[in-house]
This record gives sequence, C-alpha cells and structure tokens, in this order.
Amino acid sequence: MAVSKTIKKKQQCYIAVPSQIINSISSSGLQSLLLSPKKKKPSFSVKLKLLLNNPRFWVLFLFVFGFVGMLKLWFNFETLVPFAPNPCGIFQEKTSFLNDHEVSQLSIGALNLGNEEKEEGDEKSEFWKQPDGLGYKPCLDFSSEYRKTSLDIVKGRTRYLMVVVSGGMNQQRNQIVDAVVIARILGAALVVPILQVNVIWGDESEFSDIFDLDHFKEVLANDVRIVSSLPSTHVMTRPVEEKRTPLHASPEWIRSHYARKLRRDGVLLLRSLDSRLSKDLPSDLQKLRCKVAFHALRFSPSILGLGNKLTERMRSKGPYVALHLRMEKDVWVRTGCLPGLSHEIDEMINNERKRRPELLTSRSNMTYHDRKLAGLCPLNALEVTRLLKALGAPKSARIYWAGGIPLGGKEALQPLTSEFPHFFNKEDLALPGELEPFAKKASLMAALDYIVTENSNVFMPSHGGNMGHALQGQRAYAGHKKTITPNKRQMLQHFLNSSLSETEFNRIILDLHRDSLGQPELRKAGRDVTKYPVPECMCNGTINHSST
Repeated sequence: MAVSKTIKKKQQCYIAVPSQIINSISSSGLQSLLLSPKKKKPSFSVKLKLLLNNPRFWVLFLFVFGFVGMLKLWFNFETLVPFAPNPCGIFQEKTSFLNDHEVSQLSIGALNLGNEEKEEGDEKSEFWKQPDGLGYKPCLDFSSEYRKTSLDIVKGRTRYLMVVVSGGMNQQRNQIVDAVVIARILGAALVVPILQVNVIWGDESEFSDIFDLDHFKEVLANDVRIVSSLPSTHVMTRPVEEKRTPLHASPEWIRSHYARKLRRDGVLLLRSLDSRLSKDLPSDLQKLRCKVAFHALRFSPSILGLGNKLTERMRSKGPYVALHLRMEKDVWVRTGCLPGLSHEIDEMINNERKRRPELLTSRSNMTYHDRKLAGLCPLNALEVTRLLKALGAPKSARIYWAGGIPLGGKEALQPLTSEFPHFFNKEDLALPGELEPFAKKASLMAALDYIVTENSNVFMPSHGGNMGHALQGQRAYAGHKKTITPNKRQMLQHFLNSSLSETEFNRIILDLHRDSLGQPELRKAGRDVTKYPVPECMCNGTINHSST
C-alpha cells in the first residue's frame, strides 16, 4: 500500500462547532460583549445586571462552556485510544492511506483496548488466584528392586501382550495406562495398543494418529518394552484371548491367571480393560501409572502444534477459564437427567430412554428429581453461569468451552453467553482450514480440547467423566492448578431456593467450594492415582526427586 509523502508545514487543528451556535451570534454581538466602550464607565453592579439580562451573554457562555468540555473530553480520550498526542495528526497522516477495512479495524482496536484495560484489572480478581500446592512436586523414585527387575523385563523376547482399547479418547487413555502396567506385571513386551473403531463416532484413528509413538517408547524404555508389531517368530501364533478379567483385579490375580498361558503360547490378547486393574497397587506400579499418564502419553506433533496455537490465542488477552460442558443428547439419556430447555425436549429425552433402557448407566430406580438432588446430573448452562458468578468470575472472563454440541444448540448455551460474552471453542479460535485434518476424527478433536483445557488458568467440568478426571490429575501433577469441582450434591438445594438473595446465595456457594478448588488431596483407597497423584507420585519434602 502506497504511503503519501508527508508534507512538512505548519499544521492547523480545527474544532468542529455546530453552525447553529455560530449563526446565533452576530459579529456586532460578539464585539459588544468583548469590547468595552470608551465612554462613561457604569458601576460594576450595573454592568453585571446588564450582562445577566443580555441573552447573547448566555449564548456565548454556553458556547465557551461547551468548548472547554470538548477539550477536557478530548484529553481524557487520549488515554483510552492509541492516538498520537496531536489530535490532528492521526487524521492527517493516517487516514490518507488506510482503506475502509483498516479504519474499521482501528476502531475495533480502540474498543478492545478499553476492554483489555478492564481485563488487566480483573486479572487481580480472587477468581484467578491459584490454590496452595503445599510444596508438592512430582517424585517418581522407583525402588532398587523395581530397577533391578527392569533389566530382565526390557530384554525379554518371548512374551507379548496385545490389547484392544475402546471408548472415547480419554477412556482409551486410561486403558493404555493399565495396559502398560499389566505388561510390566507379566514381564511381557507390549504391542502398541489397538484402538477399537468407535461405533458412535466411527473414528478409525490409530495410536500414532493421537499419540507420539516414538516418545511413548522412549519414555518407557526402562520400564516396559514397546514394539510396533509382533515379531516374525510370533506372527503365525494365534493369540490367546482372555475375556474373563474381573473388575479391579490385583497383580497377584493377573499373574496367577495369565502368566502360565503367556509362557506357553507367547502371545496374550486382552480386551475391555476399563477398570479391570485394581486402583490400589504397590508403590512402584502406582508410580508407573503416573509415568505413563503424565509423561509417556504425549499427543502427536500435529495435534500438539495446533493445540498450542489455540492455547496462545486464548492466552493473548490474559487468563482464561476452561469449561467441560456435558450437555450432549446421549449424556442426558445415559444419566437419566433432563436438560430443562423445554417440555418438548424433555419429553424427547424421556422417550429415548424408554426405547433404550440399557443406556441408563446406573440407579434406574431413582426419579429424575432424586438423581438431580443426589448430584448425579450434569449442570446445565444456567447452573454453570450462577456457579461461576458466585465463585467470583468477572464478566470479562474469557471462557473456552470443551465438549460436544449441546442438545438445543446455541440456545442451550444462551445463559452463559449472555453473562460471559467472551465465549469460545476450538471452531471459534481456529483459522480457516486448520481443523480440516481433524474434522471427522472425534478422538483428535477431543485431544485439542484436552490441550487447551489443560493449559487454562481455571478449569471446571459440568459433570464427571473420563476427561474431567484425567484433567484433574494432570493439573494436580502440574502444580495443583486451579480446578473447580462442583459440589452438586450440597449446592443444588440452594439453587432451588428462590428466597435467597444473590448476596446470600453467593456466600453459601463460595463457602461450599473453599476446599474444592484443586488443593492437594490425598488419594483414598479405591481411587485412581492418575486423578489423585498425592502421595504416591508427588512429594512435598526438600529432597530433589526424579520424574523419569
């Protein structure tokens, strides 16, 4: 774009004044007001009375008053917009070579700058304050016995474990973690897990499409041998498929039922590993779980690259909160809950549930109202909005929302978008064409959501589930980044109490969540260490611990 040459000459600045004001004041009138006659001087009181009775005085007074006000407004405006100190310069030097689009963008930029100044103040809000991590840091110190045994395990060439993992991306992650641990228990090499085609989304992604395979092998090189495929010596071997693995099987059960078959046949095939391995394992195996989940399972370079770009776009104007919204049709059907959008939509969900009762996940004897009060239902958009406001989220907060398209579309999100207008998902942040390679791959799209959510300043899920649990553990392991766990069981009764004032409601909700903001929480028996990594995988001592 050509830039016009700057002509060096004395510049004059003009202030626009309405013509009606100018026309109402004649030149003689101005002279009579500004010039004193050289005749007999009347007394001051007479002068004042004549002046106040003269309508031209009041016209001139209003003109001067308006002129001074305009100057004051102009100088204040300079602090809000990126204009040069010279009020004429921006128009004389800039608009001569800006096209209409750029002038429009300049106006938008001026407005955004005002918003940014407000956001900078909001960054100091208590809402963004991170919990006290109590000095907990990752510590994966394996015992000398574990390290000694590793030498024989990684050299083994006779036993191979094959696994088929199912479900969505986060469910597959959990099963891959357990597959590595089971391979370690059996002293077998792990063939890269096979991802079963998801019947709901039709996603045919392979392990290397989602995760960085080379990194996976490298990180676990001293724990379990990972191979891309069976060696030629075992290709013709028909793997023994075992389908009887009970829920929460112990390492002793795994060895007693599988080790002999594996030694005899050389290859063992396991399916449906979800929750098949006990959550309560010996210390070294718990650490291995954390090593797989938090170090080895890194997303593939293409996913990581775009995920980081989307993250930077969210970060560009300050902190942001990530929401995992579980408001899809299948979620309402499976949980036995109602979205409450309209009578017609609620009736549709009820009919779907009657047609397919097997979809209801648990407690089929409970009514919807009972399930709601028990905290078993996802929060809808209105409830999420009220919770965020009660916890102190500023209206200018930037929100990234992860999850599938909600039942009811944009209308279902309206309570959130009206209260928090800076509301984005990956489609909003991506440039044209950036999402095309991932568009028909539900697992890859979920991975992008995972990355942007993991990097957020604050994270809150509207319901439980694999992604919420995985991110809770990941954020704890990263230094106990703020993660809000909605206390649905105790707070929903207050949501239904219309007699509460907003101030009292906010006080109650804030008090209910003081200990649910991502602070260190010791793992209890039966809980997954990848969700609660303290104390097996994180220490708060003064000794430097290895994390590899």
